[in-house]
Amino acid sequence: MTAADPLDTLDDAQAAAAFRRLVRHLRHRSDAQNIDLMGLSGFCRNCLADWIRDAGYPGDKTQARELIHGMPAAEWKQTQSEATPEQLARMEESLKKNAAPH
Repeated sequence: MTAADPLDTLDDAQAAAAFRRLVRHLRHRSDAQNIDLMGLSGFCRNCLADWIRDAGYPGDKTQARELIHGMPAAEWKQTQSEATPEQLARMEESLKKNAAPH
């Protein structure tokens, strides 16, 4: 038997407030490219959009990404640079560490 994760005891309102703060911070920090977030942490804004859909958000992938990005997808893509081979390699190595289920 595994011990319960203390994170599960966090009040939903507090968790929601922290999530919204994280998303707003990432919206403000558009200089932090998704490819770099993936290379460092194994997740990015697009992952957050996927996760809200997994949690029951009724919109499609495009709508979820617009919600997280705070702007239409085409507009968001203009803020992102083309990924370099080095960034892609870092992302691939980082993703290998994501083996644990979330």
